[in-house]
Amino acid sequence: MQNFGQGHLADIRKTIHSKPELSGEEYETQKVIRKELEKLNCHAITEVATTGLLVEFKGKKPGKSVLFRGDMDALPIDEINEFDHRSKNEGVAHTCGHDGHTAIMLGVAMKLSENPIEFGSVYILFQPSEENGKGAQMVLDDPHWNNLKIDYAFSVHNLPGYDMHQIVTKNGPFTASAESMIIKIKGKTSHAAEPEKGRNPAYLIAKILTKAEELAISDTTSDDFFLITPVFCKFGEKAYGTSAGKGELHLTFRSWTTKKMKESREELVDYIDKQATEGRFKVKYKLLESFSTNRNSEEAVALIRDAAKKLELDQNEISEPFKWGEDFGVFTQKFSGAMFGLGAGLKTPALHNPDYDFPDELLDTGVNVFYEIALTATKK
Repeated sequence: MQNFGQGHLADIRKTIHSKPELSGEEYETQKVIRKELEKLNCHAITEVATTGLLVEFKGKKPGKSVLFRGDMDALPIDEINEFDHRSKNEGVAHTCGHDGHTAIMLGVAMKLSENPIEFGSVYILFQPSEENGKGAQMVLDDPHWNNLKIDYAFSVHNLPGYDMHQIVTKNGPFTASAESMIIKIKGKTSHAAEPEKGRNPAYLIAKILTKAEELAISDTTSDDFFLITPVFCKFGEKAYGTSAGKGELHLTFRSWTTKKMKESREELVDYIDKQATEGRFKVKYKLLESFSTNRNSEEAVALIRDAAKKLELDQNEISEPFKWGEDFGVFTQKFSGAMFGLGAGLKTPALHNPDYDFPDELLDTGVNVFYEIALTATKK
């Protein structure tokens, strides 16, 4: 059995780690991946969503078509590690492990090249722009996608805080639906001694935050779980003789279902509109970084569990979804599919921390799990 955790694949992972690129800017990462893929026996390599790549491996006999997805982009975070492969791009770092996810998918491609599948097709997607929630939809909007029929879709996310190599699964929601909203409020500036002559947005902001707290359902065991987190707020200036005339509030929303997300967000917006009308404020909204719920199908999860069992890996079936967003949810809303977690160790720094680094010993595990899924899923 190949040892991907050492040698060439780990070197590729470290190369990608050292040259991180933000969402939509993954041009050099794409070049690194393409260079490696061109050494393999692939049926086709296609550029998708500008900076992404889709590679196909075909079996000799008819069967199912399976999609494996690995994300490529990094985060706008300063890395504080001191090892040789630390980020060389100031203010950008692979602190979520997408360098490791990409390397795993390259390893799967290498294994499929050396040990071809007998049935169906395996498509490996190197997807850009996961962190801003745009990449998965960009791929589906790519004209090349119109020619594909996908039976199953799978992805993985490394999980610090879980035992190394543990396979973490769950039927149904696996990660939350997540959205961010910017609320811009225009009132009227006045003298601080005569606030009644103006329209200060501070009081409307206070009402919005109070309503947000009322709408929130913090019980993560409930299907109606809905979390609202204020992340930024500003109104007025540091001018103590002036009553503020404009303000801005940023919120993030999280829920277990897309339906709950839509209903609760619309209820909040209706409330804001009513209060704004009564107070004669003008309000503008902007939604960004929208992530659909990763809804794992039972059939796809069963394929992951079977693969883990064959490889004699420890398994952990969690009872509650993760509260972070992941845009692979766009695929699981459309196809029978699943995301699973890969334990990255109890002492590994948390995701998005400036000292995080993907553990190379996970490369073998990830490659082998996906390969076992490919062998089974393509012939079902």
